[in-house]
Amino acid sequence: MSALSRPRVSVIIPAYNALPELTRAVTSAMDQTLGQDRVEIIAVDDGSTDGTGEELERLARTCPALHVIHQENSGCAGVPRNAGLDHARGDFVFFLDSDDYLGPDALRRMVAMADANGTDIVLGKIASVGGRAVPRAVFQHNQPRTDVFSSHAYLTLGPWKLFRRSLIERLRLRFPPYRNCEDKPFTAAAYLNASGISVVADYDCYYVRYRENRNNLTLTASGLAHRMDGTRLCFETVARYLEPGPRRDQIMRRHVEWELCGPLRALLPRESEEDARERFFPEFRHWATTWVTDALFQRLAAPDRLLVHLLRADRFDDVLTVARNAEQDGRRGHLVDKGRVYWLHPYLRDHTAAVPDICFDVTDQLPVQHHLEAANWQGGVLRLAGHAYIEDVDSLDPGTEIVLRKYRSDRPEVRVPTTACLSAHPLPGEGRRYEMAGFTAEIDPATADGGAPLERGLWNIHLDVRAQGVCRTVRFGNRREGGEVTHPSRRGVTTSQGRVVVVPYFTPYGNLSLDVGEVAHPLDPPCQVLRTIWRTRNTLLVGGRLTEEAMRDGGTLRLRAETGTGAVHELPVRCEQGGSSTVFTARLPVGSLGAGCWTLKLIMDGPDEDAPRRTAIVPYFDRLAATRWLRFGCRPYYAKPVALGPARALCLEVAPIRVVTGVRRRLWS
Repeated sequence: MSALSRPRVSVIIPAYNALPELTRAVTSAMDQTLGQDRVEIIAVDDGSTDGTGEELERLARTCPALHVIHQENSGCAGVPRNAGLDHARGDFVFFLDSDDYLGPDALRRMVAMADANGTDIVLGKIASVGGRAVPRAVFQHNQPRTDVFSSHAYLTLGPWKLFRRSLIERLRLRFPPYRNCEDKPFTAAAYLNASGISVVADYDCYYVRYRENRNNLTLTASGLAHRMDGTRLCFETVARYLEPGPRRDQIMRRHVEWELCGPLRALLPRESEEDARERFFPEFRHWATTWVTDALFQRLAAPDRLLVHLLRADRFDDVLTVARNAEQDGRRGHLVDKGRVYWLHPYLRDHTAAVPDICFDVTDQLPVQHHLEAANWQGGVLRLAGHAYIEDVDSLDPGTEIVLRKYRSDRPEVRVPTTACLSAHPLPGEGRRYEMAGFTAEIDPATADGGAPLERGLWNIHLDVRAQGVCRTVRFGNRREGGEVTHPSRRGVTTSQGRVVVVPYFTPYGNLSLDVGEVAHPLDPPCQVLRTIWRTRNTLLVGGRLTEEAMRDGGTLRLRAETGTGAVHELPVRCEQGGSSTVFTARLPVGSLGAGCWTLKLIMDGPDEDAPRRTAIVPYFDRLAATRWLRFGCRPYYAKPVALGPARALCLEVAPIRVVTGVRRRLWS
């Protein structure tokens, strides 16, 4: 089959008694902006008895791209998906459940993302219809190329994604015939072997919903009996493709939390005690002892740590007790002891239960609530105000510090003390629990690094929040007051190493950082140079127009000529209104410049002393020729225009003409 005749995407729709939702699912695939000539739709009727097959045939008569397969009922979604895969011809495959539907532009956007980045899997943003839970963390922003180790992609193991078909066929992937959790091993294997993963987060690509009759497989086959095979295969799939170590632990953690501890806590108490003890507990225990390494155990939340410990210790009765009481025990408070915080579970320090404290230690997982209330310059010092506290830890003896860490650098962090104060906002909790969570801090870029200025570069701002010996470090700034009160402008700061511009800015994740030296946030130039011409033999005219921002700032524009040896010649620039813009003209008396290589730039200072300075190079124009003149009426000089660097900045080589050398050249030419 030629590449031109092959569809870009094969949309596979498994359908069993799927009316009335089925019609919208199929028509959403038919109406894709990618075009019916580039999409094939393979709908598999899995032995329906409600007219689903007839509806598919009716739709197929209206759409040549729709192909219908009828088969006997398999009782699961995986078998009809496999039938669709066996007939798929597209470069990509998308699995669309019959009760869901696509956004009109979904496939075009996802195919474009895969083509542009060479990725094997594309996640399109999932939207909820009717309150069905959907993943959110991975869809915070577009991700052209990522993987399961550096994104939240692995948290969503549903099959509603764009898969490159060559990846599926290379791995010989097919869905196991399970009623529940059949999609997770399939998606996990694809994730772990993909050349890359893309995320489309700026468009609702896929809409999930529950059926009107609530007979989704995820609801009707939710018991442990339908989950165990799929869960077992999840663990085995990860072990097959990842060697033991931190990367495997990172991926295994998702399955331990979601496929082991979650169902054990929620579903095991619903089973008969005989099935729970004889049928399910041994398998859960096997998973806990086989796949939960000590390193992974440390990273689990305390309730999961407790369950895994009891599983490893073969304590069925205690596991069942903990599972049955999970909801009420989860609301118990915490104990602060010697700089650590412990969950007040009934088993904590109960000698008859004999469970180690590590199973209840929540210190590193307690949320830190923080808020940036103000950020403003006072001279050359950035003053911050806000509040921060560790949940369930009273703000007694607070010792919060600002921590500055240079981006992509292993240099030591810089710590700035804060001054504790009453919070400016009312905080939750009874009485005065978090009353002293407020703080102020002053960051002086000229002296912050132990009396020395901050190095040039990007500095991320963290909070080291401390109270009662408990400490947690978090990024700072993503929760803040709006408006100008927390958006200070760039500021020129004088340090022992000269003047530097510091730019406070917020990262794409909303966190506060400092750009020291305009590494990533240079100011736009104040003007555009449109011409350079010789007004006389030794006077250069430079002309152009100011930018709108420079016009608003109202600073003074100057032309500067300087040499590498430190010689500087500056002169004011004349500005005047020229139609809808402000034009400028500068006349540089080149005849007064000494011998040397003079580079030219335009400089505009800000409206006040601490405001940063904007600069613009004077570019080299090919039509500007060399010139000659007589200095003091007798000595010949020349100025030769030269282009410097990738920006082709104008440099004037000024030097006297050696008359004897010139005469010799003429004689020998």
